[in-house]
This record gives sequence, structure tokens and C-alpha cells, in this order.
Amino acid sequence: MHHEIQKMREISLVYLDRSGGLQKFVHDCKKYNDSKQSYAVYRFIISINPSDITELDAVLGNYILHNPIQAAQIFQSVCFIAIKTLSLIEQLQTEAQVSILLKPTHLPPLPSYVFSLSAFPFNYTSQRFYMSEGIATAMGTVTKYTQGARFLCTEETCPFSEGFSYIRVHLPGATESATVRNDFVCSLCSSPLQEDMKYRVLGDKQIVEMVDAKVLNALKGYSDDKSHFMIQTFTVFLRDELVNKMKIGNHYKIIGIPACVQNGLQATTCIEVNSVQLCKPNGPPFVGDNFKYLLSLTSSSCWKFTAILANIFASQVVPPGTCNTLKLTILLSLVQTCEKENANYLDLLIVTSDTLVIDRLLNYSLCLLPRGIRHPPSSDIFPSVSKDKHGTGSASIQACSAVLAKGGVCYIGDLSSYKKDKLELLQSVLESRMTTVFIPGKKYGEEADQQVTISVQTNFWSFVDVDSSSKKHIQKENFLIGQMDVSLIPPNLLDVFGLLIYNEFPSCQLSSPLVHHILKKAINPEAMLYKVSQQFRMQDFEEFILFARNLHVELSSEAENLIQGYYLASRRLRRDSLRGSTLSASALKILISLSKAHTKLSLRNKVLEEDALIAILLLESSLTLKHGKSALCIAPNPVFPFDLSDENSLQQRDSYLMQCHQQLLKFIAAYGPGIHINPNEE
Repeated sequence: MHHEIQKMREISLVYLDRSGGLQKFVHDCKKYNDSKQSYAVYRFIISINPSDITELDAVLGNYILHNPIQAAQIFQSVCFIAIKTLSLIEQLQTEAQVSILLKPTHLPPLPSYVFSLSAFPFNYTSQRFYMSEGIATAMGTVTKYTQGARFLCTEETCPFSEGFSYIRVHLPGATESATVRNDFVCSLCSSPLQEDMKYRVLGDKQIVEMVDAKVLNALKGYSDDKSHFMIQTFTVFLRDELVNKMKIGNHYKIIGIPACVQNGLQATTCIEVNSVQLCKPNGPPFVGDNFKYLLSLTSSSCWKFTAILANIFASQVVPPGTCNTLKLTILLSLVQTCEKENANYLDLLIVTSDTLVIDRLLNYSLCLLPRGIRHPPSSDIFPSVSKDKHGTGSASIQACSAVLAKGGVCYIGDLSSYKKDKLELLQSVLESRMTTVFIPGKKYGEEADQQVTISVQTNFWSFVDVDSSSKKHIQKENFLIGQMDVSLIPPNLLDVFGLLIYNEFPSCQLSSPLVHHILKKAINPEAMLYKVSQQFRMQDFEEFILFARNLHVELSSEAENLIQGYYLASRRLRRDSLRGSTLSASALKILISLSKAHTKLSLRNKVLEEDALIAILLLESSLTLKHGKSALCIAPNPVFPFDLSDENSLQQRDSYLMQCHQQLLKFIAAYGPGIHINPNEE
């Protein structure tokens, strides 16, 4: 066995030399030597590529993967000899003072290396490397732990009453009491050992709760997936250089060593993390053949393709041809989802009298995204603080619906059911896309209070029940033409929502296609009622959305001029004596977001005037519901003024939209301050 250990030491030295690890090690030693301070423990991080080292020597590669703690001792011996031979650290006295942390760059892509709490039996006592993926759902504050400590024998005549013979370092899965306590005894004379406090080395520690990404399927309102499974959170420990490497709500791939931590009578499986890698979702490389064929058929128009998409979308929930404006805005919001900072968000607030159908439609749409979250009313929308359950007494920030929906959509249900303080918080987050968590220091064992700011990168969907809201308050009497009574919702909150959409169903008419659809679905829920449902399945739309939202689009100068002209003209027109301009500053962002979304939905990379026109008509319709009609004077349903039944109706819609374009150019020329656009330039 000694011969094998010696051979592995030689191979490890060769690997360090070839991989550049030896040069890094010498550089790290120089930093310790230049400090002129004597440490109890000198800590070094060594990066290991399992593929390279296994190719160099299979025995050592296998030893590192399956006995990482013992393998670290091999590198410890090599590093100690190197320090002494090359005189790298003058203060170093014993090999025990060298602490080595091995960090594998990756693990073999085999099932046996994947950490799973559902696999039985799970040998968590093996203390070897595993990899796992998950979403950070809770994150504790940074606290201190003992990285290493020096102990001395209390018997003055004992040789171990001085020097660095008794050095204790933290090992994966060990609690604080395993590293530092007062009942250690000398192995030579059995006298008690006492810690030399001036040599204690402290490090940073952070506790994170993670959960398998599959849990997001359980948080969606509706899914075709019939499988049932139990998902459990697991605890990971981030130490030293890995502290604050994770952000709450993000998806990570980690490599670490599992252990079982005893906290009183409760045992918790945890992972001591060695490396953290952010997982970024990639969309499918292509769209389905049916969508490609549809795109080729409608290539002569910039409006037909998205019109047909809206017409056939969600045919499993509502009949084709119904709620087209609403379905188009849902599609636009879906493709405007991403995990980038300062993204173009698109929030929807729907006013309706048929909440059941709206709820089904929005639940269905959530399932087209990896991060579509339906917020349960009994919990918090935004992050909250609780005491860490691992006995540290520190604060733990819990991710709630809005953070779990990062890069997707958070559906918060009926807005009229929320109290004033919740609505004010929602308004603040929609304005800044940030939320602040306050952590009182006294409550959680800290010297000072803390404030943690968390970005909220999600689109919000909500609806208002017209019937219930009208019963809760006295309606105002004087309304402008086209204006709706939404006084139950604070005006400032209405302004920060991207679009206000009115959707009225003719549910009182028994001949309505919607009523027939609901009755047929009630009789046979699995039935495919329409041929289009087979041609464009839910999975096809899911792939289409994931592809379209990853497209990078840019504004053309023509589209930008049209948007700015409309915005400035509307700000001049929409004014009152109290508030000044009723058009909020966020309206320009909303217009750009809508224009880019329509371009993505059209599978193009350049925002054209045609995209900007759809954006302007949708926003003008929303503004009409809030403040009444303006001089632009659009139709009640400007994007879909009539049913789309055949090619002729699509052509008729194109002609109508061209007229709207000319009308818009005249509006800008008449009311836009300093904006000169030729109405006849086409």
C-alpha cells in the first residue's frame, strides 16, 4: 500500500507540473511568505481535471473521484515537501499545517455521479464527489466558521506543549464542534489539550437551500404531465471563496461531497460544495415544420403570421378565433421573457367578467415556459426572511413566487383580492424590478441591521373581476368615451402594468363557440376538438416560444421614429389639470417591448414599422380603457376588428392595418411637437 501511495504522490507532482497547478501553488505560497505572519493552517486550492489525471494515471484518477479526502492527503504531502525543498514558506513547521482543497472541473457524465435523494439506497457516508443541479430557494447570511485551529498540551513537560503537532482543520460535513471543542486529549500523555486562540483561522460560510428544477412543474397551474413524484429540498454549504457565488432563484450545477449533519435529533443530508456553475437555459435550435410552412405561406405580409398564431393558440382551452387580442398579448409576453438584467418586461392586467376561462387560459400559457409560476394566494409574492433551520440562529431569505419565476412569468391571480400594502409593494417592484429584504440584527444575532436587494426578473400576469369589483365600491358616474371603471385598482399600479386588456365573453349566448367548447371538454376532457390542435400541439408552441424568445432583435430607424412620434404626440394630448400628462414615462419602454416582442413572434431580427404599429394600437387600446379616447380614435378592438376565417379576411385585416398606419402618421404630423413624418411616404 505504501508503494502505491508513493507512486500516486509522484504522479500528482507530474500532473501539477503539466497542468500549471505547481506554478499557481508557488504563487500562493509567495503571498503567505510575504505576509510575515505565522498561520496555524495554510490553505491551498488545487483544480483537478478528472479526464486529464485519469489519462495520466487511472489509479490516481479513481482515487480522487472516490476518496477525495484521502486523495487530498496525497497532495498535502507533495505540497509540504515542495514548500520545504524550495523554502517557499519560512514559517511552516509541520505537514498538518497544509490544508488542501481539491476542486474537480467536472465529473464523468454517468448516473452514479449524480446526487439524488430519491435513489435508494443512497450511500451518503461514502464522502466522494457527486454532481447535482437545482434552484436556490433559500439563502442564509454569511457567518463565520473555524477553518483551522492549533491545540497545545496543558502538561508543560510534554513535548506537544509547544509547536504545531495538534492542528485541526474543517472536513466536509463536519460541524463546528468537530473542529473546536474542549475535550481533546494528548495522544502522548493523555492530558487535556487547550486551543491557542491567537492561531485560530476563521473562514466564511453560507447555507443555501436548493431544490430540483422539476419542482417548477408542480407550481404551474396546469400540465399534461401525469407523472407523480416527491421533491425534497437539500442543503448546500458554501465556504470561503464560494460565498455569495449563488443568487437566490438561479439554476446551478454544483459538485461537492455529501454528508449527514446532525442537528439535535434531526439528521440532514447536505453537500459541501467544491464548485458552482450557473446553468443558462438554451432554446431549441429550430422551430417545427408546421410553423415554418405557415411562415412561408404568409411571407408576403408582416401581420398575417402572428394573426394566425393568435387565432389558433390555446385551442385546447378556448376555441380558435376567440380572445384573439388577449392571446396575442399573451404570446408577446411569453417571448419577452429572459434572465437578463434591464430586460424589456411585458406585464399584463386583464379586465374580465369571466374569470374561469381567463384563469384556464393563463394557466395553460404558463406551461409553455420552464419558469411559469402560479402564485398561491396563501404565501408571499416576494422574498421573506425567517430563522435558519440548521440551528445557526442566522437569517435565511426565502425565495417566493416572483423570484422562482425568474426569466419567466409569475401569475398572481385576481388583483382585487390583495390588500393595500401588497398592492403598494407590487407597484414598487414593477417600477424598479427590485425588492428589498430587511434583516433586523438583534433578532438574528448580528451587530447591525441589514438590507438585501434582490432583482425581480419576471413578467407579471393578473386579472380583475369586473363583477366582483363593481360590488365592492360605488362606481363613478362621469366617464370619458371608451373608459372603463377600474377605480378599485390604484391608478399608479395601473400605469406600471404594461397593458390593460378588456376581454368580454359572450357567455350568455348559448350558441357561443366558447360554451360549446366548455361543454364538450366537460364531457370528454382528453378530446381533440379541432384539427389545428393536432397540427400545432402544446409541445410545438412550447418549442416555438423558447426559440423565439432567444432571438436578438434591433430597432430600425423607421420604427423608432414612429414610436417616438406617437409617444410625444400622446403625451401632448393626454393631459389633465391635476396630473399633467396622463401618459406615464414607462409607456415608451412598453412600446419598445411590445414592438420587439412582435418582431420575435414573427421570427425576425429587425423591428419594422409594422411591428411598431401593432405595439401602438395595443397600447392605445390600453390607454383608452384607462383614460378614454384620444384624437387617434381607434376602434374598440383595433388589432383584430373582425373574425379571421379565411385568406380573404386576413387580406382585409392587412388593408385595415395599412389604413391605421396612415391614420397614425397623420396623427403624429398634427400633434407631434417637432416631428415631421410624411403621411404619403409609402
